[in-house]
Amino acid sequence: MSRFRRSRGTARPPARPRHRLRATLLAVALACGGLTATAQSSQAAEAELLRNGGFESGLDGWRCPAGSAAPVSTPVHGGTAALKATPGGGHHAECAQTVSVRPDSAYTLSGWFQGSYVYLGARGTGTTDVSTWTPSAGDWTRLSTTFTTGPGTTSVTVYTHGWYGTPAYHADDLSLTGPGGDPGDQQPPAVPEGLTAGTVTSSSVALTWNAVPGATGYRLYRNGEPARTTTGTSATATGLTPETAYTFEVAATNAYGESARSAAVTVTTGRGGGDGGGKLPQHALVGYLHASFANGSGYTRMADVPDSWDVINLAFGEPTTPTSGDIRFDLCPRGECPEVETEAEFAAAIKAKQAAGKKVLISIGGANGQVRLETPAARDAFVTSVSSIIDRYGLDGLDIDFEGHSLALDNGDTDFRNPTSPVIVHLISALETLTAKYGPDFVLTMAPETFFVQLGYQFYGSGQWGGQDPRAGAYLPVIHALRDRLTLLHVQNYNSGPIMGLDDRHHTMGSADFPIAMTDMLLTGFPVAGDQDAFFAPLRPDQVAVGLPASSHAGNGHIGPAEVTRTLDCLTRGTSCGSYQPHGTWPGMRGLMTWSINWDEFNGRDFSRTFDTYYGN
Repeated sequence: MSRFRRSRGTARPPARPRHRLRATLLAVALACGGLTATAQSSQAAEAELLRNGGFESGLDGWRCPAGSAAPVSTPVHGGTAALKATPGGGHHAECAQTVSVRPDSAYTLSGWFQGSYVYLGARGTGTTDVSTWTPSAGDWTRLSTTFTTGPGTTSVTVYTHGWYGTPAYHADDLSLTGPGGDPGDQQPPAVPEGLTAGTVTSSSVALTWNAVPGATGYRLYRNGEPARTTTGTSATATGLTPETAYTFEVAATNAYGESARSAAVTVTTGRGGGDGGGKLPQHALVGYLHASFANGSGYTRMADVPDSWDVINLAFGEPTTPTSGDIRFDLCPRGECPEVETEAEFAAAIKAKQAAGKKVLISIGGANGQVRLETPAARDAFVTSVSSIIDRYGLDGLDIDFEGHSLALDNGDTDFRNPTSPVIVHLISALETLTAKYGPDFVLTMAPETFFVQLGYQFYGSGQWGGQDPRAGAYLPVIHALRDRLTLLHVQNYNSGPIMGLDDRHHTMGSADFPIAMTDMLLTGFPVAGDQDAFFAPLRPDQVAVGLPASSHAGNGHIGPAEVTRTLDCLTRGTSCGSYQPHGTWPGMRGLMTWSINWDEFNGRDFSRTFDTYYGN
């Protein structure tokens, strides 16, 4: 949302024969006195860093899109196996491996390939990321490139991929040579300790454990099977069956493998039957209050917010810098908003609203507040600063309104259930920490744009290589990880380009058909592009509100009261549906969200009056 026209604001495999030959030649040269002591040291420091670069051990060590890659026995360049990977319409069959390296050091990356438009590269070098490619290789062709790591770089990601929709490519004998890390570090991390269960619901269990030195990630196991991965020391197991016992373990990971699993913890989920939405009225109206800035809609004091609004989101808490994670919130400056109340009046008005049964949340982000939690330090700063704002005013919860470049997928993100993008992983970890801290009454809402959710139906995981913005569908892993703690999701059905619905037709703004089609996807569920086995499960109706602009000034895609009513009729009663027929009716759908309370006041309260009339308030 813009402040002015805010959208809303193990071990390594044996070395290859050629490496043994190089070692033999080096030994002969040393025996003949042909190398100086300095050269000996330099050669000794060089190592083969890729694990299973010849794919002799299948895909061990490599991350590839599900179902897209497999080892084959022919054709091969060396040994008995090679990689065969087949790009699809939603991915380019990238296989990647993250490797530990030394800062300020030179490395050589190479491999042998067959196929059209095959790439080899390295990213995260800390200097200039590199890649090389062949447009057409009918026979085995060697690709090679070099790079130097940055002063703080301790790992890089090596990858190979083809191109969307092209035939399968083959790769073999991939190699990354250069200085290895400290030999003492070239092993899996220690076993995590302190695995403990926290909040338990009928369908989820919150788990925490102690950090392990040298670990770059953790894998949570449920009943002996991998459940999810994370870079933090907490995770929530979701999608569980009520009144059922589950056993959990956790293992630590790094570039050299995975530790043994921790001591197990067994937890029994609670009874089912509740809708999890008792924090709000059966049907709720959600609005954003321009509390920290002014625009053409005028300033509305907290005490003057009409009783129609059940959830009031304070817009906005914004970061000191995009990557700091340090969130600040202050009332609109008096020079910008002459009508602004004092801090004490504002706090007192919040308490009065809460006494009347309203929920007041701090909303983080908006179009101007780009938040990128790229590091654990930024994640921790986010938790600390957001907690400070919540505690300062005694707020009921948190709304996440990340827009723009706040979230983006990594090129290896093709399974929304196991994201690797740091900004996504750290956001999930931060929200899990906050919800655990404040307990079951904490209200958590999200207001993504359609681009970040419904566009995942077409483009999730396609990343930058296909020309598709790597943010497409980037909210999906966040929603999935938090779905059992999520109070409300209200997607912004405005300021959006055409989006394909479940009828495989593109829908555009301007009538009820657009919010109906977009909301149907949330309540029906949809397959996610990039993973043939991935299906985004439907949310509960009480978790969904339809997001619309309050006036034509508030955002593109405004529809009048009659079309808002038609949207509600179609989704809750199955009537007045027009050209799009949803896959069900959901009378328990929570309600409506709008940008914004201020713009609704400016527009004569048309939006809130429509809601009140419809639900008999």
